[in-house]
Amino acid sequence: MDDAGMTLEARMGQLGRAARVGAAALRTATAEQRTAAIRAMARAIPRHAEAILAANARDMEEAAAKGISGPMLERGLLNPDRVAALAKAIDEVADIPDPVGAEIARWTRPNGLDIARVRTPIGVVAIIYESRPNVTADAAALCVRSGNAAILRGGSECIRSNLAIYAAIAEGLAEAGLPKSCVQVVGTTDRAAVGMILAGLDRNVDLIIPRGGKSLVARVQAEARAPVLGHLEGLNHVFVHAAADPAKARDIVINAKLRRVSVCGAAETLLVDKAAAESLLPVLAEGLANGGCELRGDAAARAIAPGMVEAVEDDWTTEYLEPIISVAVVDGVEGAAAHIARYGSGHTDAIVTEDAKAAERFVALVDSAIVLVNASTQFADGGEFGFGAEIGIATDKLHARGPVGAEQLTTFKYVVRGTGQTRP
Repeated sequence: MDDAGMTLEARMGQLGRAARVGAAALRTATAEQRTAAIRAMARAIPRHAEAILAANARDMEEAAAKGISGPMLERGLLNPDRVAALAKAIDEVADIPDPVGAEIARWTRPNGLDIARVRTPIGVVAIIYESRPNVTADAAALCVRSGNAAILRGGSECIRSNLAIYAAIAEGLAEAGLPKSCVQVVGTTDRAAVGMILAGLDRNVDLIIPRGGKSLVARVQAEARAPVLGHLEGLNHVFVHAAADPAKARDIVINAKLRRVSVCGAAETLLVDKAAAESLLPVLAEGLANGGCELRGDAAARAIAPGMVEAVEDDWTTEYLEPIISVAVVDGVEGAAAHIARYGSGHTDAIVTEDAKAAERFVALVDSAIVLVNASTQFADGGEFGFGAEIGIATDKLHARGPVGAEQLTTFKYVVRGTGQTRP
């Protein structure tokens, strides 16, 4: 029990019931009130910056003591620029048109019934995530924008940071006259709390969104009793076609892998068309190696660029999140698509080519949430799509797919208006 004498189960049950109250308040609030709340949240972040940075410093110190290092530690790190970016990202969400109540379609039946399909909030959305305290701010803003109450459960490595950010969020909600239960952060690192969320908190959770590694997503999908919006790992591929411009390909591949290696849009596998591998691969390999990237290649790739490490089967299904990339030589668009279908996660895949027909063939064959032509996989980001912030990249095929912004956090209902019609 905690100091108030409540068990964890009682506290989580209370949190679920409060979220339902918050959801009702958001659903019935005006678009202007939701916008005001988001603006107030953005203004509150700078006022809490000192506390947020102090909390993050303690989190990072403890994480380092536990052996967390490199890109994983970098994902949780906040500095003054990143805190300012939190406020900016929230403010940008306020600029997104409010989706609640928007008509998707409208028609009139021969009997005079007027039927409209209208966007409506999902209700209570639980987001379970690891690292990245910016998710706390992004998810809160997007849920308020879409009229949903949010239950946020971040990783234990950033618990203090998340709670410090939440203090600013709660202040903004209060300023706009909305209950703080519109957004709640689970304030315990007890893993049992996750199990209670997955069980649905007495049917008070309408949607669960996992954002993290393979083990987290697998647990959520296996145990959840509420619908899950899947966010699988970013096993992203860049296929360099025989008709690619070498300089363009080099720039795209280097950016896709090395701009930020710890984001889910980072490329993890490079596929090179065997029809031009002899000329293209050395250029690409040199550029990656000069950027500090380790290359793990199949036999054909190593024969052309001998400095590579030998790739093993696990490399094709590893989300490295560090400066390592696997490399394979494939037979044209069909070979690339077959490799992606076998090993990919359905997240983001790209082709580099000057052949328009080859590009369209790749787009048709590759069934991923995001397919790019002549652009870096690092554009797999809600902000880059014009959605403002995002909760994640959905790799499921139902409800929402790709960057999950405010619009993707709504469902719809039918509003039917009559003038006294009865059915014969």
